[in-house]
Amino acid sequence: MSGDTLRVAELPGRGRALLAARDILEGEVLLSESPILLYPSSLASLSSYCSACFRSLPPPPHTPCPSCRAAAFCSPACAAASHPRLLCAALSSGLAAAPEAHQEPLLFLLSAYSLQEPSLSAILSLSSAPQGPSPSQQQEAASLHAAVASVAPPHMLPAGFSLDLTAALLSKDRTNSFSILEPYRPDVPLELRKARCCAVYPRASLLNHDCLPNACHFDYADRPGPGNTDMVVRALHGITEGNEVCISYFAANWRYADRQRRLLEDYGFRCECDRCQIESKWKLDDDNDGADGDDTMEDEEHGKEDAEDGGDEGMEQEEGSDDDDDDFPHAFFFVRYLCDRDDCYGMLAPLPPLPNGELSHVFECNACGQLKKEEDEDEPDAGDCSMDQ
Repeated sequence: MSGDTLRVAELPGRGRALLAARDILEGEVLLSESPILLYPSSLASLSSYCSACFRSLPPPPHTPCPSCRAAAFCSPACAAASHPRLLCAALSSGLAAAPEAHQEPLLFLLSAYSLQEPSLSAILSLSSAPQGPSPSQQQEAASLHAAVASVAPPHMLPAGFSLDLTAALLSKDRTNSFSILEPYRPDVPLELRKARCCAVYPRASLLNHDCLPNACHFDYADRPGPGNTDMVVRALHGITEGNEVCISYFAANWRYADRQRRLLEDYGFRCECDRCQIESKWKLDDDNDGADGDDTMEDEEHGKEDAEDGGDEGMEQEEGSDDDDDDFPHAFFFVRYLCDRDDCYGMLAPLPPLPNGELSHVFECNACGQLKKEEDEDEPDAGDCSMDQ
């Protein structure tokens, strides 16, 4: 964690969480973490991104992997670093024929099974959905386990390779992996942007969800130098010592019913934050118990907590957000922290304070990268995840 900024605590009903270890200023970097596991999100991404650092590949010629010839690298240094050995072997033996729906979890498993100890145990120590796998997820695990066994050389599989271990790894992937998106282009709506790769960050996985978060995360995958796939978490506003630090697992302007459905299906809980308690009441009156029948959830690369929370479905501005403050008291949150660029839906976080502690008053979008100078507004008080004032 970032110095003395955060501490781990066990919270009733929420499990392990990260709390502010001291009073935190808006824009402060709370966490900067390298991934313990990094893997391509699809076979298609292999032709566009370096298989070691996942920067966008420069124009050809590229440096191909000498073993599988399917992966490419952006530099000799990345070629020397290579990519997961089981994934490389599988790419040499017919992995390209894998159905698209199974590609991401299969790529995860091949990459995870390539880890050495203690990294593999660190993945298994992460939390997973409390209700356990559904029958369909159990069936998927069996199918993916067979797929791994069919494409990976037996002598390269770890000693503990089993269906139970495969199912356990998949449960960790669903609730702990983050997507790193392809570069933002204004002509491409967010729902059409894809993940270039997925990553697991053990400490960031302790960040719980809130529908009005007090922090958000950034990645800078195409920046030069080391650490381009590190996750950086910054405070949206001041946070009082002892309060929980939370992010949103999807875009903040999802509708109440869509948020609840997604959290229940992928994470096994219903959200009862201040915002959800308020919206559950007016959605009950306006939308027949909040059931938005025509809205479907976009699969943002399965259960990933990321900024890839896009699409026209379920992403519209909350109905009632123009009502009086009594009807929607958190409207200020959307004005201050939601990017106003069309088809973006990212979060705006202040840049870090100056060395003398002065606040920057310049906000950065974690989806499109837009920098925006804050207009003169009353600052919110330091608070918890739901910004109780």
